[in-house]
Order: sequence, then structure tokens, then C-alpha cells
Amino acid sequence: MPGSRPATAPKPRTLADAFRRFGKTGAARVSPLYERVALAVGASDAALRAVEEAPARRRQPALVLAALHHLALTGQAPELAAAYTAGDPDAAAVAAVAALPRLAGQVAAIAGRRRVRAEETGRHTVLLPLVAEAAHRLGAPRIALIDVGCSAGLNLNAVHATVAYGNGQTLGDASSPVRQSAGVVGDRPLPVRNLPRVAARFGLDHDPIDVTDAEEAGWLRACLPPDRHEAAALLDAEIALTEQNPPLLVRGDPLETLPEAFAAVPADALPVVTTAWALARLPPESRLRFLHRLDEAAARRPVAWVSAEGVGVAPSVPTFGDRHASGHSILGIALYDGPATTVEAVGRCWSRGRLLAWLADTGA
Repeated sequence: MPGSRPATAPKPRTLADAFRRFGKTGAARVSPLYERVALAVGASDAALRAVEEAPARRRQPALVLAALHHLALTGQAPELAAAYTAGDPDAAAVAAVAALPRLAGQVAAIAGRRRVRAEETGRHTVLLPLVAEAAHRLGAPRIALIDVGCSAGLNLNAVHATVAYGNGQTLGDASSPVRQSAGVVGDRPLPVRNLPRVAARFGLDHDPIDVTDAEEAGWLRACLPPDRHEAAALLDAEIALTEQNPPLLVRGDPLETLPEAFAAVPADALPVVTTAWALARLPPESRLRFLHRLDEAAARRPVAWVSAEGVGVAPSVPTFGDRHASGHSILGIALYDGPATTVEAVGRCWSRGRLLAWLADTGA
């Protein structure tokens, strides 16, 4: 319009802003140490110039700090490693700012070829009851687990893990070194089912991590902030367990490799497909293709699918009428048995399984 002022494009956020924001919002929730380190990097011109040696799209604070942590863990940043071990946020901030210019090339190289892996410990608190309940409903004496979007395949440890719930219930292998806990909301108990014998385990991912490779396992550890001691101990236990019982990891598009996994399941075993916060990484049309893959497999044999996904993310799974982006997730069980298909929402969970409410009938 005549006389109107042209719209001003939003000012690009600087790298310093990104580190300050990460310190105040991203790291502050989970790591006081990383909060202080990120704020210090964001205030240091020399440290920021070092970060700029990484490719422009690989300068995310979480990735840069993971790369720096990796160098500390591998002995290339001893002063930083000492500060991390001591758990001293101020010393860690000083050491990180000093180390970045010296290690800029190594940080850039790691950031250029790696991506941050979210907290990779298995989602056993939700998968144990879901898988056992699905197998029970179809009367399966043997199952095969197929984890879509498996990353490091640690979800497939569910059969060897134990979970203690806040209502006093315990599920899984009581002798397992992999021990998780979760709170329970409401007075309805979880179904107490024994897992059938597991005939095979497959993990499908575009870029799976083989934790039997020391370098790959080391990167997983580096992605955890140094002051997340309990999470690191659990990750170490899961890595050790996976080294003893490695699943078959299949690299490629999970939707394209899913038929191969179904074909490899023994004839007397029920394929149980698991998705735990994996479908959100797929566009809606790919989620529908995922359902089509399940339908194709179910034309030849019974199939179960258990899911823990955000509200409305898992196609066909009811949502209890909850709003999308509501901050919690829906637990679902879908059973494909010949022409009969049943899909049920059986519960809600929060914080990736740290708190859950079982809402389905737990009868025999």
C-alpha cells in the first residue's frame, strides 16, 4: 500500500544467540553443567569462531557439546574431562571455552559426520507391558520383535530388562542388570503377563548404531551430558547387555525393509512390531504406508503392533479425545488376525515412559 513501510525480515539468530538459548532452555532442564557451558560458549568470541569451522548446518549447540564431550572421553581434552568428572559447572565452562579453539578442527570433523542421538536407553517401561499384552491377546507362545526406527536397537532389550513401577508392580527379568522404573497414575494395575519366548529380534533404521562397535558406543555416551550419571549408568548396562545379546540391525528405509523382516520371522512366531516415538519422524503419508505394510503382512499371518507415540501420531490408534501436542503420549495395541483387526488405546504416558496410566481392561 502507498505510504506503508515495507515489512522487516526477522533478524537471523546468531550463533551466540543459539548457545545462549540452549543454555537457558534446552540444557537447563536436564544438565546444570551444560547450562553453564553453553552460556559461556555463547559469550566467547574465540569459542564461537571455533564452532564456525563446522559446516553451517552442523553448529547446533547440542551437537557441538557432544563432539566436545567425545573428545574429553577419548583423552583429547584432559582439562575438560577433569572438570566434567568433578561435576564443576564453572570449571567446565572455563575448560570448554579454552578447549574449543584448540580442538576446532576435531570438533568440526565430528560434527560434520555425526548427529546427536537422543537419550538412547530402551523404552522398556512401556514396551514390556505392551508386548506381553499383545502376545497374550493373540495366544502366541513365541514372538519375534521388529523395532521400527530402532537407532541402537536398545528397545529390543525389553525381553531382558526389569521395570519397577510406582504401584509396587515389577515386570520383566528380575535378574537383569538393566533396571528401569516408572511412576503409575491412577489405581488401575498394569497387566501382569510373562513374555513368551523370543525367536528373533530385528531393528530397522536408516542409520542404526551398532553398540558392539566401541566407537559407536562411545558416541552414544558422548551424546549424554556428563552430569547425567544415572542415565549414563543405565546406558552402559544396556550396551553391555546388547553386546551379549545383539539383535539383527537392518540399515535402510524401515518401510522398505519391513517386508524383509516379516519374511525372516519363523513361521511359528508372532511378529510384534514396536514403534516408540519413531513415527513422529515420518511424514503423515509415510505413516499410512506403514499401516499398509502391516496389512500386507497380516494377509499371510497374524501380526501385532504396539506403539507409544504422541497424541494423533500413530494412525488408526484412538486418542481418548485428547488434543494433539498435549504433552503426553498414547499407548496402543493393534492386532491383525486374518480379516479381524482390532486397534485399541490402552493407556497414556508422560516423559517418554517415566510416568504412565494403564486404562484398558486387565482381565485374564
